[in-house]
Amino acid sequence: MVSLCSLPSPEYLRYLRKKAGLTQKQLAEKAGVSQSLIARIERGTVDPRLSTLRRIMRVLEEVLAEKSRAKDFMHHPVVTIHEGDTLKKAAKIMWEYGYSQLPVVDEKGFPVGTIYENTIINAIMRYREKAFDMKVKDVMEKALPIVDPSEPADRVFDLLIRDFPAVLVVEKGRIVGIITKSDIIARHLL
Repeated sequence: MVSLCSLPSPEYLRYLRKKAGLTQKQLAEKAGVSQSLIARIERGTVDPRLSTLRRIMRVLEEVLAEKSRAKDFMHHPVVTIHEGDTLKKAAKIMWEYGYSQLPVVDEKGFPVGTIYENTIINAIMRYREKAFDMKVKDVMEKALPIVDPSEPADRVFDLLIRDFPAVLVVEKGRIVGIITKSDIIARHLL
């Protein structure tokens, strides 16, 4: 959304239009304005009404969101834990990085489960000090949802809304990225 404090420059509007893959004519049609107005705005020879600028920005945001893919906002590299590692190692990694969950991988690096803070807490409550010697594979939960790097952003958002804390981005059987709810929030704040 365009605010009075941060009106986009003509150069930035041109950049967004090109990034969206739109011609001036296509943007004009989608925003309900003339192509010549778009050209004049991009040249900086006219100051459009705020309502017109908002319509143009809304169109650009919608088109860019449609074109956005998982690879565009995934976080990488991904910190993982092997299924044969101990809960103690998992807990140390989570503490060190400040993570609330870790993808669990097999010997080939393929995701086979997830270990959460709650998983470790439940193991401690049940097994006391013996919990930290347990193998991750003995207490891990289902793997996080997996998407391809080219997965549309809307599909990733749908998965995150369904109470999954994160989505793994996997290519050729290997984890290449992770997208968390925090990543989505940060992406829209910046």
